[in-house]
Amino acid sequence: MMFAGVDIGSNTTKACVIDEKGEILSYSIIKTGAKIKEVGKLALEEALKKVDGDVEYIIATGYGRNLAAEEFANEKVTEITCHATGVKKIFPDCRTVIDIGGQDSKAIALDENGRVINFAMNDKCAAGTGKFLEVMASTLGLTLEELSEAYFKAKNRVEITSVCTVFAESEVISLLAEGKDVYDVVAGVCRAIAKRVAGIVKQVGIRERVVMTGGVAKNRGVVKALEEELKVSISIPDNPQIIGAYGAALLALQRSLQSKGNN
Repeated sequence: MMFAGVDIGSNTTKACVIDEKGEILSYSIIKTGAKIKEVGKLALEEALKKVDGDVEYIIATGYGRNLAAEEFANEKVTEITCHATGVKKIFPDCRTVIDIGGQDSKAIALDENGRVINFAMNDKCAAGTGKFLEVMASTLGLTLEELSEAYFKAKNRVEITSVCTVFAESEVISLLAEGKDVYDVVAGVCRAIAKRVAGIVKQVGIRERVVMTGGVAKNRGVVKALEEELKVSISIPDNPQIIGAYGAALLALQRSLQSKGNN
C-alpha cells in the first residue's frame, strides 16, 4: 500500500509517496504556475511514475489545498501541521521548526510529542521569503546557487536596512553603484532575511533542536546567517523542500489506518 501527500505552494508544488512504514518511495517538485487545480494532480502523477501500485489515501496541504481536496485528495490539512509531522519523523527531538517558502515564512513550536503548541507567520510582505531571494539574485546577476555560496566569500558585510523587497532592491542597486563588493552585498541580503525570520521565531520562543524546512533551507548563506542571528545550530533535512508533502503523506497513512480501525 502507498500513501501520498501533495503540498501546493505559491512557487512550487511537491508530491511525496510513502509506504506503510512511512518510508519515502518517490517524490516530485514542479513549478506551481497559474493552473492550481491541475498542478497538484500533475505533481502526484510525476511521483507515481517512479513506483508501482495504487495510492490508498491522499492528503493535500499548502495554499492550494482547498482546490486539491475538491479535485483529487481525500482530505486537506494545514501546512503547519504537515511540516510539524514531517520534521518530527526525521528529527524526533525537534522543538522549533522554521519554514521559509516562496511567499511566506513561519516558525512552529512543538512539544516533546511533536504537537504544535504555537506558531507565527510573516505578514503579506515578501521580505524574508524565497521570493525576496529570487529578486535579490536577479538584481545581483547571480543564480540562487551562486548566491548561496557568496555569503562565505564576504569580507566586509554591508547592511541592508530596507525591509520591503522593492526598497531593498533599490538599496542593493545603490550599494553596487557605490562600488561595494557583490559578496559583501550578498552577505547583507542573507542577514536581512535572517533578521526578519529571527523576529518571527522569537515570537514562539527558541527551543532546540531547531530544524529548517522549505526551499530556502537549501541556501547555505541564509542558514548560516540565521544561525548567527539566533545563536543556535540549525538542522536541515536531506530534502527540506518536500517536508510539507512528506508530513501530509504521513498523516494520510495515519488517517487510513484510523479509518480501517473504526470499520
